[in-house]
Amino acid sequence: MPKPSRQPKANVIYAAAFVGGVMAVFTLGYRAAGWSWSDSFYMVIITAFSVGFGEVQPITDTWLRAWTMALIVLGCTGIIFITGTLVQWLTESQIQRALGGKRMENEIEKLKNHAIICGFGRIGRMIATQLEEGGIPFVILDQAADRVAEARESGWLTMQGEATDEVVLRSAGINRARVLATVLPNDAANVFITLSARNMNPQIQIIARGEVPSTERKLLQAGANRVVLPAHIGADRIAHLILHPNARELLGGKTKSSIEFEHHLTELGLDMEEIEIGPNSPWLHRRVSEVEAETAGRMLAVAILRKEGGTDLNPSPTAMLMPGDAMVVMKRCSRA
Repeated sequence: MPKPSRQPKANVIYAAAFVGGVMAVFTLGYRAAGWSWSDSFYMVIITAFSVGFGEVQPITDTWLRAWTMALIVLGCTGIIFITGTLVQWLTESQIQRALGGKRMENEIEKLKNHAIICGFGRIGRMIATQLEEGGIPFVILDQAADRVAEARESGWLTMQGEATDEVVLRSAGINRARVLATVLPNDAANVFITLSARNMNPQIQIIARGEVPSTERKLLQAGANRVVLPAHIGADRIAHLILHPNARELLGGKTKSSIEFEHHLTELGLDMEEIEIGPNSPWLHRRVSEVEAETAGRMLAVAILRKEGGTDLNPSPTAMLMPGDAMVVMKRCSRA
């Protein structure tokens, strides 16, 4: 959607600056003629706005009459300029809003197999950005005018309204959508949206956000296919960084690709773990191939972090585990 032109707004600023400058200069001129500040400013105001009142003080000097005539010309011109630009700005804003809203409605009506994002907060922004990068069409629903305006500034299809309202969901194409993500910070609202969306489109995939673990069961009962607990995920990741720091650093720390890779591993029922080779380790002075054979394929060595420094990525089957080393392995999740 094209962004509205900023020229009318700039014209208003220029006009206001011009009028302000005219008033300041001519007020100083009358002041220089011996008038008081009050009389000077009052004379400028009634003259520039063409009120038609008489002169504040009798003007007999030729230069002061010329000064007043210049004020009439420049002041009236400035007032006409600022009035015209204000009308242009307001009119164009209304036209842009009307045309932009209609155009957006038409584009939303054409969507099929799209995603609907309920809530344009921090998580909603991240989802929208990644869907755009992935080429997935989507619609954003939010009740806050400032957030809707922000989303439209980014060129995203957006509707302002309560996502709990079935009329709004229907306008967003719930019957044609492939997936709905409700990521409001209000669990009750997410449950209600999930229930409404499931009733309106039994085939749609629903991904819901929950703030507390007890909400997960309610969201699933309401019809959600997947429930995401951001606080739980964050705590789980922090715990993994504490428990297995080297394994996480090996995966790239906090990069987007490493997070996606960990997510895929979890979906496959796999996890990364760091195993320290201490003095009493059963795998001390053992080869990687022997460790993998003893675990019957339940663990796969990915790297060896050497005590003296350095990392052996994809270690050879004959690589020997020495005291103080740490072996990073890929294994089945205990919860899988």
